[in-house]
Amino acid sequence: MNKPNDDELLALIADMSESEIEQFINLLDEDERAVISRILANAPVWFPLEGPQMAAYTSDADIIGYGGAAGGGKTDLIIGSCLTAHKRSLVVRKEKAQTDGIVQRGEEILGHKNGYNSQKSFWNLGKGRLIEFGGLDNPGDEKRWQGRAHDLKALDEATEIREGQARFIMGWNRTSDPTIKPKCLLTFNPPTTAEGRWVIDFFAPWIKKGYPNPAQPGELRWFAMVNGKEQEVESNKPFVIIDEQIVYDFDPKDYKPELIIKPTSRTFIPARVTDNKYYMETGYMSTLQALPEPLRSQMLYGDFSAGIEDDPWQVIPTEWVEAAQARWKPLEDMRILHRGDFKMDSYGLDVARGGGDNTIGFARYAHWYDNPNVLEGKDSPDGPTSASFAVSHVRDHAPIHVDVIGVGASTYDFLKQSGIHVVPVDVRNAATAFDRSGQLSFYNLRSQLWWQFREALDPAYGSTVALPPEPKLLADLTAPRWALQGTKIKVESREEIIKRIGRSPDYGSAIINAQIDTPKRHIMQTINASAARRDYDPYA
Repeated sequence: MNKPNDDELLALIADMSESEIEQFINLLDEDERAVISRILANAPVWFPLEGPQMAAYTSDADIIGYGGAAGGGKTDLIIGSCLTAHKRSLVVRKEKAQTDGIVQRGEEILGHKNGYNSQKSFWNLGKGRLIEFGGLDNPGDEKRWQGRAHDLKALDEATEIREGQARFIMGWNRTSDPTIKPKCLLTFNPPTTAEGRWVIDFFAPWIKKGYPNPAQPGELRWFAMVNGKEQEVESNKPFVIIDEQIVYDFDPKDYKPELIIKPTSRTFIPARVTDNKYYMETGYMSTLQALPEPLRSQMLYGDFSAGIEDDPWQVIPTEWVEAAQARWKPLEDMRILHRGDFKMDSYGLDVARGGGDNTIGFARYAHWYDNPNVLEGKDSPDGPTSASFAVSHVRDHAPIHVDVIGVGASTYDFLKQSGIHVVPVDVRNAATAFDRSGQLSFYNLRSQLWWQFREALDPAYGSTVALPPEPKLLADLTAPRWALQGTKIKVESREEIIKRIGRSPDYGSAIINAQIDTPKRHIMQTINASAARRDYDPYA
């Protein structure tokens, strides 16, 4: 029988408890003990557990999702990767103080905190190995790490971190050391609030129910930005965009390097307490089993659909939006259903305000909304450009409802001067209606429009509204909060939402404009002409 090599012996020892290691060594002779001593002297300070933790540690994916339930060894994977596989690491949590637990686990592994600077939040481990710790408490905190190269970006409890901040942090993942594979590691349990839902879409092939092409745990999938929207692509093969289509067959000499898109790989590896033999020995399983629902399903089984609770002051319940998206069918199907008589009634436009904002347009056909039209902010520098964008998508003489605050005013002016049927929407104006009960009024027009969209989606009144299954629309419609001031409903402002979630709710702002019901100009002209003829008295 062949003797095990050093790596096999190390793996064998790593999977033993302290008592088992002691018993094993006692069975060895002096020469064999010398071999074990040599192996242990050269062994890494940390070794992953066999199973999911090992799979995540050795994965070749650019972005790795790990966890999904409590007790799977998420903290150990982060600190272990920092200590053994990477030179410059960044570990972030929603709050800076929450990284203390990771530091404490590192101290347990190393037996010391030599080189740790609590004031500057870094740990210099010597030999070029450095770990930095940070928090993303407020929007803008992520910019502290702009341009800072790390070969490991670890986002612990990623469902607590804002999506925009997470993506910004991951965007700076790189290294100048060719021997190290740069990685982003996201550890998380199922989200408990609507704000954490972005992780479900980010790792949709692995954890989103109903995904058309589900992936196996640890399987690599490839993603890229295509026409301003991230999507899964078929492989890691570079491509270019021609006429908004992916083209793999091209000559690199004909394109600037920045126009050649190289997909990045992503994977998710589920881990539960049953995968961690150390926690299993402590009785942690019993603790998780005793949790009340839905925490029990989330933490014990990794159920991503359990117990995501809305904020009590959320304007539109998440469940209502999801129900409306489930009712949606493609435009071609709707035309067949209506025997071709399916016309656009309204077009809502939200014009980019600069920065990372986009110009968004939504078309409404009765109670059915089409997929969003998106024009990146950099491509809509002025009013005429965004106006032309809107006109190109309008059909059937539908009026355009455009937000005229700020840059939208220029768009409105250009449309009006061009003779297009355009309706200005200034959400700062006074409200013009009451709520469905007739008892409550609104703080301003913005509050009225958001609340009326809520009422349109209310299942208690038999809502038939159908919304496109766009994740960003779901996120935007569930973002605003409201308050009651006397007898007036007040929905928070765009600026307040941006401060809270770190992005502008462009999709939501556009679709609430699309709901506005303005009679088409040619219909009103016909009605007025008929009225004029009826009122005409030839003998007067």
